[in-house]
Amino acid sequence: MKANCWTGRNSVEVQDVPEPSILNSRDAIVRITSTAICGSDLHLLDGYVPTMEKGDIMGHEFMGEVVEVGSGISDGKPRVGDRVVVPFPIACGACASCHAELYSCCENTNPNAGISEKFFGHPTAGIYGYSHLTGGFAGGQAEYARVVFADVNALKIESDLTDEQVLFLSDILPTGYMGAEMCDIQEGEVVAVWGAGPVGQFAMDSARVLGAEKVIAIDKETYRLEMAAAQGYTTINFEDTDVRSALLELTGGRGPDKCIDAVGMEATHGASHVHLYDRAKQAVRSETDRPHALRQAIMSCRSGGVVSVIGVYGGMIDKFPAGAWMNRSLTLRTGQCHVQKYMKPLLGLIEQGKIDPTRVITHRLPLTEAPTGYDLFKNKKDRCEKVVLKP
Repeated sequence: MKANCWTGRNSVEVQDVPEPSILNSRDAIVRITSTAICGSDLHLLDGYVPTMEKGDIMGHEFMGEVVEVGSGISDGKPRVGDRVVVPFPIACGACASCHAELYSCCENTNPNAGISEKFFGHPTAGIYGYSHLTGGFAGGQAEYARVVFADVNALKIESDLTDEQVLFLSDILPTGYMGAEMCDIQEGEVVAVWGAGPVGQFAMDSARVLGAEKVIAIDKETYRLEMAAAQGYTTINFEDTDVRSALLELTGGRGPDKCIDAVGMEATHGASHVHLYDRAKQAVRSETDRPHALRQAIMSCRSGGVVSVIGVYGGMIDKFPAGAWMNRSLTLRTGQCHVQKYMKPLLGLIEQGKIDPTRVITHRLPLTEAPTGYDLFKNKKDRCEKVVLKP
């Protein structure tokens, strides 16, 4: 089969690879009908997530048709012929974390838990197509994929919604929603979102659904800010505006009630000297992540507010403003998304027309053109916001 594979830093290639097979009784094989390139994939492409190996199949946002199931899949669970969306974190459904609906912290699905534990203190769940740090599972930018614990990790789609309406239930829509939910938004509050990429756009939509009076989008790409403005959100371009000053002006000097970091480890900064400082430290691996957005969110949030972090961070950062965080009674909440918790409720919001996931799609390409898709997305060419691949 064809699959998009990591072949080295800043290099992916569509290759012929063996088709997946059932390895455990609760596995299923899915014929991929739609998959996507995620901003998190760029961290792998750029070499900032360790333990990638040449030939690893990329991709953790995918859906398709079940073509084979293991003997341990019980009645009422995915069957051959079902149309399913697959969440990116792999959950066993039985451990303490899964029972607490902390699915991305599952204690049983990462076969490389020892490596993960060294990086993070405790192991995390397995993730499709996201390095051997998270299990080395083959990803979904392929013609077929093995779905692990399919009775827990495959949402059956029974309506006539299109692939593009439901595909993002696999990751970016639940991630954006969780970012807003962690803010505990109250009616009438102001929410600022750093990053107007796909996850940031969905965090904005979710903040509005959850009751925010004003949503502010912060980015430097004009087309992303235009996309946010078209939804009625206030925009700030950090390349020509001092973000903190603008936020204070928009909020009567108090700062936003809630702040969402939807950027993560490869953030840029409007001041070139600040950006170059962290960029250089990251390049020589004296720090793994660039914390511009996180620092700015903490310094800008009103006292007693919440900073919600859904941008991906992988290791150590420098100049974390612990003093501002502690002295101003800020709450910092974060996590890889517990996708399984949100899939059904968000499917309901899509069916009700309250959220339109298709609005972020700008490019549709065949799987064979995946490297082109990565180039468009990484380098923000042709106003690229989100790429959907069709095997």
